[in-house]
Amino acid sequence: MSASTGPRRRGRPPKDQTRPDAPRARLLRTGVAILTEKGFSAVGVEEILEAADVPKGSFYHYFDSKDAFGLELIDAYADYFARKLDRWFDNAERAPLDRLRDFIADARSGMARYRYRRGCLVGNLGQEMGALPEPFRKRLAAVFRDWETRTSRCLRAAQEAGEIPKGIDCEGLAQFFWTGWEGAVLRAKLERRPEALDVFAEGFFAIVHAKCRGS
Repeated sequence: MSASTGPRRRGRPPKDQTRPDAPRARLLRTGVAILTEKGFSAVGVEEILEAADVPKGSFYHYFDSKDAFGLELIDAYADYFARKLDRWFDNAERAPLDRLRDFIADARSGMARYRYRRGCLVGNLGQEMGALPEPFRKRLAAVFRDWETRTSRCLRAAQEAGEIPKGIDCEGLAQFFWTGWEGAVLRAKLERRPEALDVFAEGFFAIVHAKCRGS
């Protein structure tokens, strides 16, 4: 999934833009950071250029438009977050449900590091969907489906380990997790404190344990 790869309108970028210090990479990294805190519609190209320390007027060397940039930001964030999920969910040294708890703890500490000003880029963009181009909708929905797939795989591992009953719908439980988690992240960002994250985590695992007792 990537935005248009056609010729740029204003010149050609240097050949290697994959290096972490390359302007294009800095723009993507900076854009992700800013959009976890602010809305896409409220952020101008100049703000991103200034924060990335990239010369003004060079944006269109690297991206066809702000919308194309936004789609690439979604892809960059999705790639980063998929690696994060795999790091926690595929950790064979931990029991499967503990892997999910470890992810939650890591996400909580990440929000605390930025004083709960940064949330989830995908969740933030989803809240703006009424003002965003239609291609954003499909891209964001695909990211959520990918996260749910990775989570359901971890939950199936929990079934195989005997942590949760075989009859539990892991796909449905994964969807429930992300629906609730994104709401908790939004509220934690709104209130600038972690209670919503903790309440959701406690409630989610209470539901899992209740299903275990009822099986």
